[in-house]
This record gives sequence, C-alpha cells and structure tokens, in this order.
Amino acid sequence: MIILIKSSIEFFKNLPAKKCAECGKKIEEQHECYGNKCDHCLQS
Repeated sequence: MIILIKSSIEFFKNLPAKKCAECGKKIEEQHECYGNKCDHCLQS
C-alpha cells in the first residue's frame, strides 16, 4: 500500500508544466487539472 501511494505521488511530482493551448505560456496551476488555457487567454 505504501509503495502505491509513493508511486502516485512521484507520478504527479514528475508531470511537466502545463502550457496554454492558445499562446503556449506556462499555466500557473496544478498540472493535473483539466484546464488547458492560461488566465489571459480565458479572458480574451
């Protein structure tokens, strides 16, 4: 059980930073969330 939890944590820690689907800028949010646009592009 502990190994499973540790591997899950490592998985999320090692995800690359998300980039906005429109402008390509790094999205400042949790990498595992579903959003794919930065705040600037969402407001446009």
